[in-house]
Amino acid sequence: MTRLKGKTCLVTGAARGIGETIARAFIAEGAQVYVTDIDVKNGAQTAQGMGANFLKLDVAREADWGHIAKTLPELNVLVNNAGITGFEAGMTNHDPENASLADWRAVHAVNLDGTFMGCRYGIAAMRGQPSGSIINISSRSGMVGIPAAAAYAASKAAIRNHSKTVALYCAQQGLNIRCNSIHPAAILTPMWESMLGDGPNREARMKALVADTPMQRFGTPEEVAALAVLLASDEAAYITGAELTIDGGILAGSAATPGG
Repeated sequence: MTRLKGKTCLVTGAARGIGETIARAFIAEGAQVYVTDIDVKNGAQTAQGMGANFLKLDVAREADWGHIAKTLPELNVLVNNAGITGFEAGMTNHDPENASLADWRAVHAVNLDGTFMGCRYGIAAMRGQPSGSIINISSRSGMVGIPAAAAYAASKAAIRNHSKTVALYCAQQGLNIRCNSIHPAAILTPMWESMLGDGPNREARMKALVADTPMQRFGTPEEVAALAVLLASDEAAYITGAELTIDGGILAGSAATPGG
């Protein structure tokens, strides 16, 4: 398992969930990995448990990115995974009519500004390397509208477009740096636990939440990580500016059989 041997990789928001799983997959493929997160306690424990390095990073703070650039001036792979939905502190209005400007900006500060600064750092850190790969974690919500989560959907859509801009810029500059976006749908991570619970109705709730997914199940973090490994590896040397959906077929359309 040496698809990433010799590569230095940094994953943001990697204390848990998809970021943690991607970091573990990179290590399994021979990479040197830096786990970053705003959650210092859990991030450090997670990194130690998998044999990675830990760096504190609030992706919305430019000063934190400056510290990362000084600590790790050279890099081969960057995964901009850190993100928020806006509902972390509980349910609040995030629809287009009632969302507050402060809540709108808070989501964009992490999701979009964080990805912008990550890409800016990544380009500089990869310039002197033989090759580089920037992987931005967007969402299915970045490709369709989400009435109750306007800021989240808008930020993820912007990540999709910015990934293409970065890819084109690097190609224009003659840099061997690729940039792609991954668009997961319902992936079974800890963020779903409050909705699923652990009671006798858990299975029924799970089925209800993926009822509109043709494959009728949640995706797993490991399935997202497998895609990230591909994009990080030299096997994907001709893939840049691409958007890869991992959604059980939900964006393909309906699995229903047309009537006569």
